[in-house]
Amino acid sequence: MAGTTLPTPLYGLYRERIGFSELVVTVVFAVYAIGVIAALLIAGDFSDILGRRPVLLSALGLSLLSAVCFLFQNGLPLLFAGRLLSGFSAGLLSGCATAAVLELAPPARRARAAFAATAANMGGLGCGPLLSGILAEYAPWPLRLPFLVHIALLLAALAVTSALPETVARRTPRPRLRPQGMVVPPQARAAFVPAALAAFAGFSMLGLFTAVAPSFLEQTLGEHNLAVIAAVVFSVFGASTAGQLLTGLWGARRTLPAGCLVLTAGMAVVASSLWTESLPVLVVGAMVAGLGQGMSFRAGLAGVSAAAPDEHRGATISAFFVVAYVGISVPVVGVGALAVALGLRDAGMLFSLYVVLMSAAVGLFLLRRSSRSA
Repeated sequence: MAGTTLPTPLYGLYRERIGFSELVVTVVFAVYAIGVIAALLIAGDFSDILGRRPVLLSALGLSLLSAVCFLFQNGLPLLFAGRLLSGFSAGLLSGCATAAVLELAPPARRARAAFAATAANMGGLGCGPLLSGILAEYAPWPLRLPFLVHIALLLAALAVTSALPETVARRTPRPRLRPQGMVVPPQARAAFVPAALAAFAGFSMLGLFTAVAPSFLEQTLGEHNLAVIAAVVFSVFGASTAGQLLTGLWGARRTLPAGCLVLTAGMAVVASSLWTESLPVLVVGAMVAGLGQGMSFRAGLAGVSAAAPDEHRGATISAFFVVAYVGISVPVVGVGALAVALGLRDAGMLFSLYVVLMSAAVGLFLLRRSSRSA
């Protein structure tokens, strides 16, 4: 997962060397999400049929090809190819790896396994920009060394994954592999809908910080140190991981609406930071929003996973990630288009207010439903 956000602090360098607008930055970012969504819709249930390990190995192989594209890029075509392959990799990995971690854990440690899965997801996304930002700022070959390190990590991951036991029993005859679309079993829908809407709002916030925040820091706040930019992005994902830990302490039922409301408060602070052009306020807003996103993300994923039947768990988790990655891609491209017309600062403020309204609506709906059921 670190490989999917590895280019985040480097977009400014790519923009200088290749020459493209902020809209193109968001489109390059969104190509990744398109790859994720395509992989989830086409192959979201393949791990339920073929087994977890073959799909995990395929995902790591695609991530390796993505790193090679970035390593040898000399223009936009290889940037787009690298992001698309990275998206395919994350799409295969998201639902499959989460299901595998849950299945590998003994029943008594299932809740701990759920935290490990979501923390690895968000922690990896946070470590990617931190790794590339530090290497690009303080080491040679800023556009190549991060991807060489990533390739070494992938090779280690391939070795470890090859040794994992398989958790899915083979079915005879084996069902045909075919695109599944969105699969949400009827018994999981009551848990799925609010959890997926909360994930949409939370991932929209993550899209803002991974695609647009580095440009805002450079162009509006005058912060050009790539390690500092990476640390700001990392703070969002670090806070998200902390928020996931709170879910285990409070329980998913209470944490899902609470996470939405914390996300609402954080994005309101982010909007005020854009208005005042304040880096400290931006960092505070990022951490509060990340905390809320982590709370709602883990609570939603735990609820969806628990409600899904065993034979459709991988497909249902994949459907959950489809909604999340629509949230991380479509609104962010809108921000890029607005930035061309209104400027980056005003576009970011409008986007922040959109996330505020959406997350508040979901949180209040969940609170109302909870009080009615009580």
